[in-house]
Amino acid sequence: MSDVTASACSATRNSYSAGLMFFGAARPHDLVREFGSPLYVYNERVLRERCRDLKGLSEDPGFRVCYSTKANGNPHLLRIIREEGLIADAMSPGELAVLKRAGFRREDICYVCNNVDAAELALANARADHVSVDSVSQVESFGRVNPGGRVMARVNPGIGAGHSSKVITAGKNTKFGIHPEDFGALRAVLKKHGLKLIGLNQHVGSLFMDPKPYLDAARWLLKTAVSFPGLEIIDFGGGFGIPYRKYDREKRLGLAEFGAGFGALLSDFRAKQGFSGIFIIEPGRYIAAECSILLGTVTAVKNNGRVRYAGTDMGFNVLARPMIYDSFHDLEIYPVDGKPRPLTLQTVVGNICETGDVLAKDRLVPELVEGDVVGVLDAGAYGQAMSSNYNQRLRPAEALVRPDGSCVLIRRRDTIEDLLAVYPE
Repeated sequence: MSDVTASACSATRNSYSAGLMFFGAARPHDLVREFGSPLYVYNERVLRERCRDLKGLSEDPGFRVCYSTKANGNPHLLRIIREEGLIADAMSPGELAVLKRAGFRREDICYVCNNVDAAELALANARADHVSVDSVSQVESFGRVNPGGRVMARVNPGIGAGHSSKVITAGKNTKFGIHPEDFGALRAVLKKHGLKLIGLNQHVGSLFMDPKPYLDAARWLLKTAVSFPGLEIIDFGGGFGIPYRKYDREKRLGLAEFGAGFGALLSDFRAKQGFSGIFIIEPGRYIAAECSILLGTVTAVKNNGRVRYAGTDMGFNVLARPMIYDSFHDLEIYPVDGKPRPLTLQTVVGNICETGDVLAKDRLVPELVEGDVVGVLDAGAYGQAMSSNYNQRLRPAEALVRPDGSCVLIRRRDTIEDLLAVYPE
């Protein structure tokens, strides 16, 4: 084990959250006692900082940061994001509803859909200022429900990026976007229904830490935009990554360097093409991920052969990313007795009846015992948003730490009555 890793794996292993005063005036054990376990805890100050990080990416007057609601759709968090001056994208009627609850106006919303029916396209057109579709077939459907209307199209730049093949959203092996060879058919359908193409958008993938593929795709999109005169919106998509390996001192995405290159592209395009519209990016993870730590409780420990298992109440119904994507989340340990313990190689698992219910495999952390609270870092993006009632388990509550250190409930825990309410008698 390297010196960096050895020093990071301290006998307490909670220096990251302590340094941020993440939990405000409370301790993790206090929050679990008050709101139950497991529990998603959000920090408002961190959320606002991440919004400002990306707003500062470009000084272009037409630059907009469009939060991807799919990352986390809690209306309380969305309200904070709106207060920071961001607009939002939605991709379902449910996301439209939570954005409305959070105070977003029609003109603040872009609907980015994928393989939806005519009724949903009509609803999107009524409730969002811009609707983007990602196939010629969907443009045809949109034209039937809104002839003579305004539409955006999602295009495929042929360049993909991401931490897993399951989140790469451009290139040859993805369902998303209109390929350049289909641009002729796109123009024909637009003409057929009298549609005005007002924008192009793309998305290369999720969790990139190297900006080069993103900038390459941005250059491609700007070049493509020239062949579609009269555009009002050019949307470069999202996928901005965050360092999940906090205790290995993983470096952050270099926004200053990225912003310099990105800003030069925008200003050069405006100058050369006389573009007077808006430029959009669509971050979700970068804004939401680091503002949450998921708290859970150790409920059982045992050895199976040479493996020491620490069982918790955080099954993959609570946090699905490690099971779906083999994703890494750093862990913090908050001992029930407050005392340091020796570092021990352990596999942390949940309470779902599946072999794949593994939260963290072979982690060198302080020896876990029943009653300890475990914190899962960077759980704010695609955490609660992807939670489920699998095994008929209840989805956890969510709490928000305010800048003054107080903590308030922003989503109650499921109840058994909630589970039964969907079944007719």
